[in-house]
Amino acid sequence: MEKLKIVFMGTPDFAVGILDTIYKENYEIAGVITAADKPAGRGQKVSTSAVKEYALANNLNLLQPTNLKDESFLAELNALNANLFVVVAFRMLPEVVWKMPKFGTFNLHASLLPQYRGAAPINWAIINGEEKSGVTTFFIDEKIDTGAMILQSEITISKNETAGELHDRLMNLGCTTVLDSLNLIENGKAEPKEQDNSLISKTAYKLNKENCKIDWSKTGGEIHNHIRGLSPYPAAWSFFKDGEQEWNVKIFEAEFKLEEHNLKTGTIITTKKEISIAVKGGFIIVHNLQFPGKKKMKAHELLNGIHLTENAIAL
Repeated sequence: MEKLKIVFMGTPDFAVGILDTIYKENYEIAGVITAADKPAGRGQKVSTSAVKEYALANNLNLLQPTNLKDESFLAELNALNANLFVVVAFRMLPEVVWKMPKFGTFNLHASLLPQYRGAAPINWAIINGEEKSGVTTFFIDEKIDTGAMILQSEITISKNETAGELHDRLMNLGCTTVLDSLNLIENGKAEPKEQDNSLISKTAYKLNKENCKIDWSKTGGEIHNHIRGLSPYPAAWSFFKDGEQEWNVKIFEAEFKLEEHNLKTGTIITTKKEISIAVKGGFIIVHNLQFPGKKKMKAHELLNGIHLTENAIAL
């Protein structure tokens, strides 16, 4: 049995959980690769990735290449003499990188492949009302999320679970699945299984402002799934219009209440404590939202400072 010498590649919090598990299991980590620092936000303050912060805190060898094909980076990577690369929420690797280590390069993806290949599998699973999700480890090949699978682990999604909550549970599931995959590879027992492309019916394409906007013509259940599938980030949003005033409003938490009515879709009804929006067959009851220039707050807190008339509508 040849001991593993690992290079880990990742960027966000989701990747940190996996890196932390590998580190605490005393695997040799030859290097950590993450995104280069970049300016972010209104003040263009330089931000660093969560993986970088973890690597520095634990004195791990850190590389931040801007070009993965750069000759000096490739030489530095090769000099680490790693025999396995582990990738979690990073970027597409050139062939010269993923083919480098003796035991290959495997990725952890937050879906049950081949379903939900792409950038936002956790969000789209909830938006589409799935009742189960999971994680998959697979060896990287030329395309995105298409390689031979090592292991899959499955969990159920509860009806009110948010993307943030599912993210945390999948990260924990990913930790054990990655460790099990490492054990199989180290002991020469991994038996990669090709993905069956005929099973693909859903993809996890990138989120943007347009596909995060709430479509009030959809069913109450679909709207509820849309809101929780984008909570807490990047957040579902809608225009609220009241006379000459219009706001771009983010909605983080809501529920669907079945109730017959004759109101126009999108009509906003407020009491002192509640915001309800008319949809097909009922109302979306908004619990947590954010108006421009204000902090995220509960509906009753917002209604203390903003008055909506009976003409208010969500668009």
